[in-house]
Parts: sequence; structure tokens; C-alpha cells
Amino acid sequence: MLKVKDTLRSTVYLSFDGRVIKTYHGADAMRRFETEVRVLRHLERRGCPFVPRLLEADPAIPQIVTTNCGQRVQHLDAERLQRLFSELEAFGVRHDDADARNVTYRQKDGRFCVIDFEFSTLLEAEQPPAASPDSQPFAPHA
Repeated sequence: MLKVKDTLRSTVYLSFDGRVIKTYHGADAMRRFETEVRVLRHLERRGCPFVPRLLEADPAIPQIVTTNCGQRVQHLDAERLQRLFSELEAFGVRHDDADARNVTYRQKDGRFCVIDFEFSTLLEAEQPPAASPDSQPFAPHA
């Protein structure tokens, strides 16, 4: 495994099979873990195509395992950054740490993605989205 982040708040590893393992540290670790799990589950229910998918959540550690959303970006212009985080709000989530360090680039579909939801806020009551039998899943932007 490759350690990609090690701070007072969390340690993040990238496994050889592409999973991201994040372990929370500090006095408010459980609150941040619970927030990130709740937000990632909400975004998956809403069909958000540009965030990692939660694969495992272990509150005993506390630790999550997610899919990988690509490489971190080194620079993103302010306009594009604002558009990306505004797009996230359309899925009912305000990131609350809207910085380029929380953006990755997924090369396989040319998509910027958002990561790190431990300080995020749900903007609306969590309700499953209404879906018709013939509705199509949201396709990522190329």
C-alpha cells in the first residue's frame, strides 16, 4: 500500500488494487467519520457520478474504504473549481472545504471528481430521488 496522506486528522492509503483506505484521527474523528459516511451514502443514492463510492465503513477503527477517483490535481482555475462544487450542491451537498486539494482527475472518462467529505453538509432532508421505470442514469461529463 502507498501512503498518500498522513495528517493529524487522517491517514490515507492507496491499495494496490485501487481502493482508498482512510483512517480518522483526533478528538472529533468519529464525528468526521460519520459525516463522510452519511454524505457518501447520500451521494450514491442520488446517483452522483463524480465522487468515490463507499465500499466499507468500520466505526470501531474509524475507517472507510472507497473507490479511487483518480489523481489529485495540481492546479484548477477558480471558475472551474466553483462550477465543480456548485455541481455537487445540485446533489444536495455543500462541501465546506471547496479547495483544489479535494479535487481529483479521473483519466478514464476525463472527469474532475470531488473527494474528502468529512466537513460537508447535507443541504436537504435525505430522501431517495424519484425515479421513473424508464429513467436513465446520469452520465458523467467528458
